[in-house]
Amino acid sequence: MTVNRGKGMMIGGVVAGMLVLAFAAVSAGMLDSLFKKSPAESATAAGMLETAEVVKIPLKALDSGKALFLSLESEGRPLYYFGLKSRDGAYRAALDACDVCFRTNRGYRQEADQMVCNNCGQKFACDKIGEVKGGCNPHPLTHKEEAGIMVIRKADIVAGKEYFARKRS
Repeated sequence: MTVNRGKGMMIGGVVAGMLVLAFAAVSAGMLDSLFKKSPAESATAAGMLETAEVVKIPLKALDSGKALFLSLESEGRPLYYFGLKSRDGAYRAALDACDVCFRTNRGYRQEADQMVCNNCGQKFACDKIGEVKGGCNPHPLTHKEEAGIMVIRKADIVAGKEYFARKRS
């Protein structure tokens, strides 16, 4: 039995090249959408609890500084919001919408310590959420912190329902 060494090396090179490309794609975030959790999956993983009146998010679920994107169903449509802990140590919550670009219903993504509008690309410092209002800033959500839990009234989320009149793309 003879082995064609040239053919084996060529196959090995192709496999190695494919592995390098796959690693580069994952590192660059190109495959994030394949591994991104839905708001419901994120909520379950974070230990979020809902009652008839409020949403309760354990503060420890926000301590990483990474925004936790969630949704609440109201009148047959999802209302999107997020919570996070900013670099200054404050816990913050906002609708995943703004006063300017909300009609596109594209929301935000987080890049390091900034929230970036998925429609216009404007960037907003996470430590200004809830302090700076209007324009393309994330629309703030009133919340309180008690016993290691962020508490957001569902009525406050539902009050922003007009920000989500269109289906999210």
